Amino acid sequence: MDSELKREIILDNYNSPFHKGLKNEKGYIKANTNNESCIDNIDIELKIENGKVVDATFDGEACAISTSATSIFLRKIIGKSVLEVKELIKNYENLIDEKPYDEELLGELMAYDTIYMQPNRKHCALLPVDTINKILKEVESGD
Repeated sequence: MDSELKREIILDNYNSPFHKGLKNEKGYIKANTNNESCIDNIDIELKIENGKVVDATFDGEACAISTSATSIFLRKIIGKSVLEVKELIKNYENLIDEKPYDEELLGELMAYDTIYMQPNRKHCALLPVDTINKILKEVESGD
């Protein structure tokens, strides 16, 4: 993916994020994550039924990297099983940490394939993953 396409993907998802705005409805599980070293602070809600993500929303204040990564992640996980979401997360974390990953599975998330060159931005790119993992742990624990 060339740098211009990466920039376009990030800016499109920052300027017009997918599913921004919390629903605060019954059946949604909400978690918050913030980046202590900057302004990034997001809430994500997932609605999981029969082991599948059926809806996802988010809100908060965050940089272009965190906001766009959250937007792309939510779009990619709706309709996926919890196991598929975990596989996506694993591949994305590997991408960020320069480990082997499945490029086809990641799709637009490949826009962050050079984020390792800016170590202070890694947490920005991982903020949605941290938040989604909180929700998945809550679901698995049955709380």
